[in-house]
Amino acid sequence: QVQLVEPGGGLVQAGGSLRLSCAASGRTFSSYSMGWFRQALGKERELVAAITWSGGSTYYAASVKGRFTISRDNAKKTLSLQMNSLKPEDTAVYYCAAKNPDSGSYYYMMSYDYWGQGTQVTVSS
Repeated sequence: QVQLVEPGGGLVQAGGSLRLSCAASGRTFSSYSMGWFRQALGKERELVAAITWSGGSTYYAASVKGRFTISRDNAKKTLSLQMNSLKPEDTAVYYCAAKNPDSGSYYYMMSYDYWGQGTQVTVSS
């Protein structure tokens, strides 16, 4: 069992930066692949970035590649998303999520077993 808490989020101007964090509880955090998803108003939830349990492999959506960086610290049980060069279209509720090793590919939302409560990110133009 993993519980995920996401402090942070906030309001930032276009071109600015923001760092999201996700704190996990539970003894098996290091065995989970992790992802950041977002859901804008009126749109479906989408995968933004994902990272394997070791941090050795990452994935980024085309819309954020080169601007966002996902990272994890297994000793501290934390997941982070550094967001640079933010655009108004990045405005959304951002969720961290954890995937059991046996739950399928980290590319798919349905593979994730545990979710944070979400945090609002607003980018003003």
